[in-house]
Amino acid sequence: MELEWLNLLMDNPDFAFIFVDYTGKIAFINRTYLNILGMRQEDVVGKNVIDILPETRTLTVIRTGKAIIGYNWTVNGYKMIVSSLPLVKNGKVLGCFAYGLFLDRWDERAKDMAENLIRELNMYKSEIRNLHSARYTFNDIIGNSRAIQNVKFLAQQVALRSTTTVLITGESGTGKELFAHAIHNWSSRSSMPFVRVNCAAIPENLLESELFGYAEGAFTGARKGGHPGKFELANGGTIFLDEIAEMSPTMQSKLLVVLQEKEFERLGSSHPIQINVRVIAATNRNLKEMVEQNRFRGDLYYRLNVFRLEIPPLRERLEDIPAIVKALIPKLNTCRRTTVVGVADETLELLQKYSWPGNVRELENVLESAIILADMEGARNIIPKHLAFMGSKLDYEYSPVGASLKKAVEEFEKRYIARVMQDCSFDKKKAAEILNMDLSWLYKKLKKYGIPTGK
Repeated sequence: MELEWLNLLMDNPDFAFIFVDYTGKIAFINRTYLNILGMRQEDVVGKNVIDILPETRTLTVIRTGKAIIGYNWTVNGYKMIVSSLPLVKNGKVLGCFAYGLFLDRWDERAKDMAENLIRELNMYKSEIRNLHSARYTFNDIIGNSRAIQNVKFLAQQVALRSTTTVLITGESGTGKELFAHAIHNWSSRSSMPFVRVNCAAIPENLLESELFGYAEGAFTGARKGGHPGKFELANGGTIFLDEIAEMSPTMQSKLLVVLQEKEFERLGSSHPIQINVRVIAATNRNLKEMVEQNRFRGDLYYRLNVFRLEIPPLRERLEDIPAIVKALIPKLNTCRRTTVVGVADETLELLQKYSWPGNVRELENVLESAIILADMEGARNIIPKHLAFMGSKLDYEYSPVGASLKKAVEEFEKRYIARVMQDCSFDKKKAAEILNMDLSWLYKKLKKYGIPTGK
């Protein structure tokens, strides 16, 4: 009787199955599966499963001892719904039994239902790609300075290596996210999702479910059917972990496992999910220093720091400011519905004298405010007075070495008065009190040095 049942399994045209032992060798395979493969039993049995089925999940099941249920599997054009189950005896995994049912063998009602589900799944995939897509390319990274061109070249090279993990470092506002988008769009993964996660913006108790998703019933209020995490949504594409330095030690450990094993489990689930995703991480912190201070895992740092891109601050490429300004003005005009044409030369000179601690993001904010002020006056160009709100932020050049004492004192006086005016929100009376100066004398100094007065 047992032999009869075995023969039925062997010959069943709707049912393909395979046994793999704990070493990864194929111990048994039925005729249906052999016909799909177009191979003979002697060519398969005893061989390592990875040599016959390179994308197999049986080895994952053997390694973890956990089943993988109901995944799509296509071999030589045959579509199946497959489950892989561990074979366990006395707590030890002896192998894996994997079986598949053919979609094209189901009755018409089942086929229609399966096809509808597949169409719906593809629709959701399309929506996810539209929602999680990279918006910027390397053309959006403006500048001809050697500093930025060198980084762009390196970024384009690593983009072509679609499995390489990238760590982007640099001060806030330098454009780390732009580079992450551009790398994705330049790579072979560009048609797949680009998913951004701000590790600092998500509370620690929610970050695990945000990254890895959760199963139905994982916690009170969990959505019916569970919920996919960011890694799952990014499968095949890129996940961008912004502000990675803010991740807690517990989450650092879990992320390390994902990077090592290329798989994870949803919160509350015991079924591993395999992923093929490129990881790009970014931070404005010194991770190496944090490792030395035991505030960041060293093993995770080395996993992330496979290829590092250091984005230069704006103060190291001030020659790029005219080009950046030229590119930003049309964008800001569209956003604010203004009609400013350009920037006066003397305004550009002022912008190039400032150290820009907020980098390109700060420059964009400065221009946005200046454009609004200029448009309110009906001006076509931004002139220095439209930067009045910056007050002492404008970093006037120091007198060159060798200048007279009088010149050096005047430079200091100009900078100091401008700073006080800014701190007082351009209240001249209050500024005169702080400076211990007669108000009329302050007016003369403001006029003499051309210091912005906020009006």
